[in-house]
Amino acid sequence: MEYYILKYKPISTYLEERGKYRNEHLKLAEIAAEDGSLVLGGAMEDPADEALLVFRAESKEAVKSFAENDPYVQNGLIEKWEVRKWNVVIGSCFDG
Repeated sequence: MEYYILKYKPISTYLEERGKYRNEHLKLAEIAAEDGSLVLGGAMEDPADEALLVFRAESKEAVKSFAENDPYVQNGLIEKWEVRKWNVVIGSCFDG
């Protein structure tokens, strides 16, 4: 298992429009958290111009699949997203 960061760049009207898709987005995130693949996730504040999600997954493709199935992405609230492998070397979630 490797760590990956999924970075979202939301559209400028994200805060006004996210309510329509928030429950679906959170349900997808809850499923990923329950299966252990989504470790942390949330939006930056002041300004709300980026969101970061930390995954522990078998592959980059698994994280890409999450993004491609996210209602925020599917409905155009995210103008850009990327997945990058994160080489964790220390921390309370690190197991070796």
